[in-house]
Amino acid sequence: MNLEEYKGVYVYAQQVDNEISGIAYELLGKAKELAAPLNTDVTAVLIGSDVKGLADSLAEYGADKVIVVDDPELKDYRTEPYAHALASVINKYKPEIMLVGATAIGRDLGPTVSARVATGLTADCTVLNIGDFPLNPVPGKEDEQKHNQLLMTRPAFGGNTIATIACPDNRPQMATVRPGVMQKIEPIKGAKAVVEEFNPGFTPNNRYVTIKEVVKAVSNTVDIMDAKILVSGGRGVGSPENFKILEDLAQVLGATVSCSRAVVDAGWKPKDLQVGQTGKTVRPNVYFAIGISGAIQHVAGMEESDIIVAINKDEDAPIFDVADYGIVGDLNKIVPALTESLKAELAAK
Repeated sequence: MNLEEYKGVYVYAQQVDNEISGIAYELLGKAKELAAPLNTDVTAVLIGSDVKGLADSLAEYGADKVIVVDDPELKDYRTEPYAHALASVINKYKPEIMLVGATAIGRDLGPTVSARVATGLTADCTVLNIGDFPLNPVPGKEDEQKHNQLLMTRPAFGGNTIATIACPDNRPQMATVRPGVMQKIEPIKGAKAVVEEFNPGFTPNNRYVTIKEVVKAVSNTVDIMDAKILVSGGRGVGSPENFKILEDLAQVLGATVSCSRAVVDAGWKPKDLQVGQTGKTVRPNVYFAIGISGAIQHVAGMEESDIIVAINKDEDAPIFDVADYGIVGDLNKIVPALTESLKAELAAK
């Protein structure tokens, strides 16, 4: 493999029902940052049916170029045609870096494509940087250290440690990236990208599944990743019934209730409300951590919140290390008192 042939930072721009997913914009923002030290461009790969009209929005969020793979076979996501499309783009255009969102679609598509193009893939990354690999040169082998590598950081061993991984000998360097951990850039209104259409041809075979029906779940629950204020409960809340006091606080604040993994594992709340490495990464304006000890797995999913308020009876709980405001005491007394105080203050206004 001639590594010099591979240039550019590429992003798989996921779309569903002809609407760009938020993770695509997040990845474009990170791609711009990664492209700067490499002195290269950012390219979005847009795959679907009748999707060319979405290219301009990708340009506004940082794409210098958009490669559009448009075909009726790509109307709905299916592993085989989408993997064929993205792998064909990689084989033709030879990107140095290929980023895919770690969504339900991306977690299926990314590994399939990496196997087809014979490269590695680091899954569920939370940090991406350009740097030297190995991070610390081996004494006597300093000349073997490789520069301008994609350093991909992710939780490992059940979240008990953080691993930084590189792919120095194969291209593209591929990663799936957790939604919510990268920042979108401020949109550049009126930006236009160079649009190139590419179609490798699609011949259905025995690996093409047939979609009989699409059933969409109807939910009245706000996505916790979009919430401005989160009231999050952990095992310390004590019982599923006791979440009522958190719900009362959330109602006064116009907030959304979320939870830790322990709560989901206990069956108290659904997985969609879980914050943390194995849940969702959130960045609300205010995050209430109530009865949450602050294990590294949970903190990784909420530490970028603007303001963190922790309530816990254990004064040595790790959550206080990341909290802006901390209250040590019985949440069964503190939370209702806080709710009533806020009610009174809002009524006075």
